[in-house]
Amino acid sequence: MGEDYSIQASGLTRSYGGRLAANNISLVVKPGEVLGLLGVNGAGKSTTMDMLAGIQIPDKGDVSISGYSLTKQPRQARRRLGYLPEQPPVYPELTVNEYLGYCARLRRIKAKKVAPAVEYVKQRCGLVDVGQRLIRNLSKGYQQRVGIAQAIIHEPDIIILDEPTVGLDPVQIIEIRKLIRELGQSHSVILSTHILPEVLSICDHVTILRQGKVVHNAPISSFSKNESLEQLFIKLTCNDEEVLTS
Repeated sequence: MGEDYSIQASGLTRSYGGRLAANNISLVVKPGEVLGLLGVNGAGKSTTMDMLAGIQIPDKGDVSISGYSLTKQPRQARRRLGYLPEQPPVYPELTVNEYLGYCARLRRIKAKKVAPAVEYVKQRCGLVDVGQRLIRNLSKGYQQRVGIAQAIIHEPDIIILDEPTVGLDPVQIIEIRKLIRELGQSHSVILSTHILPEVLSICDHVTILRQGKVVHNAPISSFSKNESLEQLFIKLTCNDEEVLTS
């Protein structure tokens, strides 16, 4: 595996009941790069994200996190990985401070460093003023911030975010996108979404999936004035009949 990559996936394949959900997927993310993973519903995004995060074991292939194999060296690899699923894994009965302190201990941060780590991620994620509030009383946008904070509290090399702006209002979306761009300056980020403007405003690179396969993989800067991301996405992911009837 290349040392110049924070994450490198090679030949990821996963099937369910004989149906291929992911078919020989390979991708790389460089340090400080934000990669957007695009696809229509059922394209294989969630399965791919789960394999990249080590939640599912691929039938074939492997993932390297900062040079450590998720299948052969899972403990070392997961230490360098932060993950926010589509539904933030928060405990609504805890305060923000209590929950982030708990996450820090789960990540084996030394006791004397837990409080500084909590304060650091609260500052990074705009949570300083809500530390004593119960998570259940926070808006969806702030709960997403708490979810991102738990994903970065151990200062991972790579952060995986699954649909981080789903269900947010326009102001919250703008704030979360700004936060992700800031995180991309010091972490590598993989962002799964179906919102094309989100990819254009946040990402450096885009990978498009269709029926479990990679059908496009290129920097955002590669798009020309003659073909937009939207046009390419429709061409690669929709049947001609779907385009004509939409």
